[in-house]
Amino acid sequence: MSPWLPILMAVPVLGAVVVALLPKGSDKLAKQVTLLVSLAVMVLTLVMAVQFKPGGDRFQFVAEYDWIPSFGVKFGVGVDGIALVLIALSAVLVPIVVLASWNDADGVKTADGTVIAPKRSVKTYFSLLLVLETMMIGVFAATDIFLFYIFFEAMLIPMYFMIGSYGGAQRSYAAVKFLLYSLFGGLLMLVAVIGLYFAAGKGTFMFPELIGAIQDPNTQKWLFAGFFVAFAIKAPLVPVHTWLPDAAAQAPAGAAVLLVGVLDKVGTFGMLRFCLELFPEAAKTFTTPIVVLAVISIIYGAIVAIGQTDMKRLIAYTSISHFGFIVMGVFAMDQIAQSGATLYMVNHGFATGALFLVAGFLIARRGSPYISDYGGVQKVAPLLAGFFLVAGLAGLSLPGLSSFVSEFMVMIGTYSSVAFGSGALAVAAIVSAVAVILAAVYILWVVQRTLNGPTAESVKGFKDLNVREVVVLAPLVALIIAFGFYPKPLLDVINPSVEQTIQNVKVETPAIAEKGAGN
Repeated sequence: MSPWLPILMAVPVLGAVVVALLPKGSDKLAKQVTLLVSLAVMVLTLVMAVQFKPGGDRFQFVAEYDWIPSFGVKFGVGVDGIALVLIALSAVLVPIVVLASWNDADGVKTADGTVIAPKRSVKTYFSLLLVLETMMIGVFAATDIFLFYIFFEAMLIPMYFMIGSYGGAQRSYAAVKFLLYSLFGGLLMLVAVIGLYFAAGKGTFMFPELIGAIQDPNTQKWLFAGFFVAFAIKAPLVPVHTWLPDAAAQAPAGAAVLLVGVLDKVGTFGMLRFCLELFPEAAKTFTTPIVVLAVISIIYGAIVAIGQTDMKRLIAYTSISHFGFIVMGVFAMDQIAQSGATLYMVNHGFATGALFLVAGFLIARRGSPYISDYGGVQKVAPLLAGFFLVAGLAGLSLPGLSSFVSEFMVMIGTYSSVAFGSGALAVAAIVSAVAVILAAVYILWVVQRTLNGPTAESVKGFKDLNVREVVVLAPLVALIIAFGFYPKPLLDVINPSVEQTIQNVKVETPAIAEKGAGN
């Protein structure tokens, strides 16, 4: 029994209680405590990650406690390489978001004194951030499927209030839409979780013990559908994606980073972890239609992004395109593609996080999310423009930046996949490559309209990034560049877990076949 994961989950929730109990008027102290707690969680996560052994047991730092013994429900946690990198992503992003959100609840004024966000409870906002961090760690660490479901649903609560109470003018509509879509998917998954429990007949919800437990093909298909629809909504995959642009556009910039950068990854993580390994035959049966939906998401998200006039909605639609790549990589049933998809989950969090934060800094200065209200920003705020450019280039997967490695691996792995002995996946990879061109269009368009050209009157009073904002963006840019040139540390952790997934799905890829022959 290892205490690492229970400690990581306990620290932020205890911090949230401390922040909530601070006396009235302690807004600055609330922010400071939240930042210190989130930094402590990040340090603990990195210390834990260093002790992870990629060649050791699949699930490490395991802890299991009886929770509801009569139903075999346990508080079971543990991480493999896939879960570890996503927990690390969460732990790195939260302190960045805390610092970026320093004034989000204080009330925001533009240069001319116009209030674009009224003052709200600072303590509540930062308490919600810490509660959300606990939920994010828990959902990736859970090895008990019922516990996973609890965290899957519980994440909605803090995010709902962060959007609905601290978001833009249409925050209530966006928050309710986000909640309804997610609850619908969650209810389907609950039915599937209960069905899995009875169909397996093992009296447990522990994931490692349920691998291979469902043999009947029809049962697999029905249970797979329940899990997959819930994950497709969370991901989000076309056609159940419409909640994301509204939620991301109305959420505060920091909340949008966690929503798109981490929470949505629960969908693709769930597909890779549960849909494939628990229901391998059903996953193979539904691979073709799912890959078709993924390609549609890739192209659709990119095309619609080109037509957006709102910066945050544009970033949201680019994410729909990127999630299409991740889903395609997951269901390519190829080790390279799945490793690329997992790496994409991490790199997308950094790149899209940087984009949302830069957009948030722009909107806080101008008071408008519309691209047409900007122009010539680089002349008055060159540092802000420089970070915007790097984040945008990461969004279009420029070689040398981290997203390129992920996208390239997904497309190469999908193109070369021999899992099904046909050229269908190769065609999907070729068609998805069109999005590379479209990405250049939507990113370069927004960069040209916002940063270049004549300086708009409304931006002439802009101040460049202050020290706090530079400290927020610099680590993200550093990670984007570092993992663009040297992704090996992440891939060394990811690859063994992906190989185990491929083996459990019983798909023979060239890498595994060669390994078997060598033995």
